[in-house]
Amino acid sequence: MAQPSASVHAATTAPHEGQQHPIRVYLVVWGWLFVLSLFSYLVDYFHLQGALRWGLILLFMMLKAGLIVAIFMHMAWERLALAYAILLPPLLVLVFAALMLFESDYTLFMRQAFLGPQGG
Repeated sequence: MAQPSASVHAATTAPHEGQQHPIRVYLVVWGWLFVLSLFSYLVDYFHLQGALRWGLILLFMMLKAGLIVAIFMHMAWERLALAYAILLPPLLVLVFAALMLFESDYTLFMRQAFLGPQGG
């Protein structure tokens, strides 16, 4: 029996170009996106109001965005350093925006305290 040549052996053991993920992963994520979208719709259908409404809408929005980034943008399979390089700056922008929101309330309070109800 003849031995396979070295080039045939190298071709059969070479790593694949790119990654292949099972289609089931994508179908499950599509299902979860559908369910989360349904929940977002039900928030409006049941006429929820106030902070509960906005909290649920933002929660469902962030969950859907997380699924999309993790699976469809392949961040779940990236190295941790690359994930931090892409995900950390937007998170820091949100933190700084929250700090500006608190500071603006403080500034408005101080203006009203020292300049009267009109706030100057």
